[in-house]
Amino acid sequence: MKSRYPSPAPGSQAKPHILLVDDEASITSTLTTFLQLSGFEVSVAQNGEQALETLEQLRPDLIVLDVLMPRLDGRETLRRLRGRGDWTPVILLTQISGTAERIMALEEGADDYLNKPFDPQELVVRIRAVLRRARPGIRTLSSARRLTSGRLMIDRTSRRVFVDGAEIPLTPKAFAILEYLMTHPDEVITRERLLSEIWGWERVVGERVVDTRITELRKALADDPAHPRYVETVAGQGYRFIGDVDEAPT
Repeated sequence: MKSRYPSPAPGSQAKPHILLVDDEASITSTLTTFLQLSGFEVSVAQNGEQALETLEQLRPDLIVLDVLMPRLDGRETLRRLRGRGDWTPVILLTQISGTAERIMALEEGADDYLNKPFDPQELVVRIRAVLRRARPGIRTLSSARRLTSGRLMIDRTSRRVFVDGAEIPLTPKAFAILEYLMTHPDEVITRERLLSEIWGWERVVGERVVDTRITELRKALADDPAHPRYVETVAGQGYRFIGDVDEAPT
């Protein structure tokens, strides 16, 4: 099953091509229509094996990949994709929430992930954000062991933060927020999303705890909220990491 738009007219910009991989026809049918209406070209694969077999032919700009599928599940598909050096951006669709699930998904090379059920508009927002920060042929920021932004470096394996080579102590939650923001640079992240991603089942703590950890983070990094180098407050929305982020050598 494959749906395509007509070839763009000379001088026009080609639509981003999305490969949607899911074994549930009702989901692929609904999402295909929604993604097309949102300005994307869409191809569909029913399982991981089919996706890997057709990838060279399709050459999508991004893959939306369900985790729970027969024959070859999403995680194994992602591992094989990254194992052969293919860094096409991937958004995983999962049915298990929690910090451990998030860390596992990102360590395996996913650029982002969404828990089912989800709002299709949220998927569109995530797709556009991932495409903005995608670096063709280069491994994802989400899978990098170390990330750097100017004088700042984080080691995701040891969970340590350094500024100008000196270690900066952070609480586990403040580190997790910094890590999430740096793996989603230039993307506005709402307080609600940070609560869901970082606190998970502990969300009863309330949104103000996010602001408290952001304050802790800024103090530790000497990041002036009025003139930020790293974390910017987006009024009425949330926070955004504004520094350029790259993979640091190990």
